[in-house]
Amino acid sequence: MEPTFETDIRPLFREKDRNSMLFMFDLWSADDVREHAESIFKAVARGSMPCDGAWAEEDTLLLRRWIDGGARA
Repeated sequence: MEPTFETDIRPLFREKDRNSMLFMFDLWSADDVREHAESIFKAVARGSMPCDGAWAEEDTLLLRRWIDGGARA
């Protein structure tokens, strides 16, 4: 089953991640994350997002699967 935003992706973004990015987009909004998905993925993959440490590889791959699967809400 392909990942969905509400079940699989939104929980990856903590409240402090959301608050630090609200000036650009809302990490708890499927529409905003979908619109900025590639730039978010690149930042996560290179470890510059979140700012306090890289995601686990499995979480990064989950985000990639969500994007490649059509970024379903």
